[in-house]
Amino acid sequence: MDTEPRADTIEGSTGPERPGRRRGLRRCVALVALVALTAVTACGSDDSSGDGGDGGGSTTLNLVGFAVPEEANKAIQAEWAKTEDGEGVEWVTSYGASGDQSRAVVDGLEADYVHFSVTSDVTRLVDEGLVAEDWDAGDNHGVVSSSIVVFAVRKDNPLGIETWDDLIEPGVEIVTPNPASSGAARWNALAAWGQVIESGGSEDDARAYVEAFFDNVVSLPGSGRDATTAFLGGTGDVLMAYENEAILAKQSGEDDFEYIIPETTMLIENPGAVLIDADPKAEAWLEFVLSVDGQRQFALKGFRPIVDGVEVDEVEGANDPSDPFPAVTNLLTVADHFGSWSDLSSKFFDEESGIVTEIIAASGKGT
Repeated sequence: MDTEPRADTIEGSTGPERPGRRRGLRRCVALVALVALTAVTACGSDDSSGDGGDGGGSTTLNLVGFAVPEEANKAIQAEWAKTEDGEGVEWVTSYGASGDQSRAVVDGLEADYVHFSVTSDVTRLVDEGLVAEDWDAGDNHGVVSSSIVVFAVRKDNPLGIETWDDLIEPGVEIVTPNPASSGAARWNALAAWGQVIESGGSEDDARAYVEAFFDNVVSLPGSGRDATTAFLGGTGDVLMAYENEAILAKQSGEDDFEYIIPETTMLIENPGAVLIDADPKAEAWLEFVLSVDGQRQFALKGFRPIVDGVEVDEVEGANDPSDPFPAVTNLLTVADHFGSWSDLSSKFFDEESGIVTEIIAASGKGT
């Protein structure tokens, strides 16, 4: 499962260690521990996506990410391998819950490029001197992938769930990941809060709604991927999910559910960043991720492109494959409705005084 960092080696080799990349005794010791934890997965991987072309292993890049975009990143790696910049590049990847992955990099997990669920997981690395302060200065403001919050329900929607109010009806069982470790959970909580304010409610109204929401939560897995696995395994009536995660599940052959786009929902913006001491190839990788070709691979896996000019005939698994990303009536954004990640992280998710943290603690359903 993805609640612990998981490493995979693409092309069967981690590549040679690059000199001058030690980050101090503390991080080296932590890295040894992390390698010990993930050695079985790393050595046993037979994943060859992102093949470096000639297999020479001239460059190894380390990608650390949250669990949800793993398949999309594999597809982008495979496309990049066809280019001059991507030829010969091997990958060592680790995927898990966004917050856990960010903390693992701070503790020494090797990374050239990180792809997290929320901005605060990158700014943690900025604060540690691992990512440049201007990492988000480009036109994309640090965002590399995008989606929206949706409701996944059982096939034929037996409870008739269509709106946010339906989620807090007595007896409705909700699955959502834990905000303590998961970025997906934070997007879900912001959507639940923001839709109340957008409809004219007060902050007291929003708090009351979120309390009722978590009263109906029956499972708080560690990551968005683990939440999807729990729901598909039979837990709960409703899964709070990324749109792309629902689409990917359908692409993977899961057909006992459907997903609903509520009238008001949250725009999910996932950041990506190159570390200060990364191999120079990592910058070329990031440029490809943000290109039309890179974003097309995201779109084919259910993510909403963040650049113009991305064309796909259809997206398998979408409600309407020929129109996979319909406009949302009321689309909430961090910038327009919450100010900044710095402000909202303190207000909602502070480990001691955050509103959502307090609500979950009072519910007795998470730590």
